[in-house]
Amino acid sequence: MKLVSIVGTNSNESTNRRLLQFMQAHFSEQAFIEVCEIKDLPAFNEPEDKTAPAGIKELSDKIQSADGVIISTPEYDHAIPAALKSALEWLSYTTRPLIDKPVMIVGASHGALGSSRAQAHLRQILDSPELKARIMPSSEFLLGRSLDAFDEEGHLVYEDKVKELDECFDEFSLFVEMTNQLVKDHRFKAEKNKQFSWEQVADGGSI
Repeated sequence: MKLVSIVGTNSNESTNRRLLQFMQAHFSEQAFIEVCEIKDLPAFNEPEDKTAPAGIKELSDKIQSADGVIISTPEYDHAIPAALKSALEWLSYTTRPLIDKPVMIVGASHGALGSSRAQAHLRQILDSPELKARIMPSSEFLLGRSLDAFDEEGHLVYEDKVKELDECFDEFSLFVEMTNQLVKDHRFKAEKNKQFSWEQVADGGSI
């Protein structure tokens, strides 16, 4: 299984990056997980030609060719970081690679709640018409107290959280297989979704 994971922040020091790096190593026998950064991507500016800049196009191509996506988000003021929102805006406005793509959401925070509000916010965003990802239901991985969660080798030291993550990842692996089979059987719907336009809706047209 080939997965793309996205570090949902432009911070150089983030426990969300460490979480994805741990998952990359920990699940290496089950999946190839590429860790992708968004910290060098430009801020979204709604270009008239709807052309994605090089960094966005590269990320989009990786998402398109992957079996699934993992996004790890911190929580800033009860929401996802602006850098992650900007990256998603680029993808929704240009290439739309997340349509029908299986997505697992995880998150780490310095406090006890483990980015719970940001994860709910991200679910809402990913369900928008231009993104329309297939988000794994009824499953959250919330890593609280993340500053103390990793040792010097990058291992997750909370044994209960390792077990929980194992269970979540097993569920996601099955979710990826089932979702991709479903999408394969209904490919025309993905193409129809990619043609969605708010302008057409505003003009009274149908999609």
